[in-house]
Amino acid sequence: MSQRMTMEEVLKEYGVPLVRLDVHATRSELLKLREQLMAIRDVSGAKEQGYLDIDCKLYIDVDDIDQYLSGARDTVGEIYAFPEDIKSYRE
Repeated sequence: MSQRMTMEEVLKEYGVPLVRLDVHATRSELLKLREQLMAIRDVSGAKEQGYLDIDCKLYIDVDDIDQYLSGARDTVGEIYAFPEDIKSYRE
């Protein structure tokens, strides 16, 4: 299971982010995703953890979905961007 950092931990370890993107989804979208993630765990005999991996390395696991659906969290996840993440391209 992934361990979500608190905003306090993010600030301490990385500094102030330039932007934070919140991830929201409908109940039906999350239930479908949860079913697929649980299937990964079930098929592997609990040797693999099902999670959604996006290029920016946002991990969403079953616990995140359950807490969001129960109202314990107001987002499924957050994506933070820091100054060192922003690249400038020159021609």
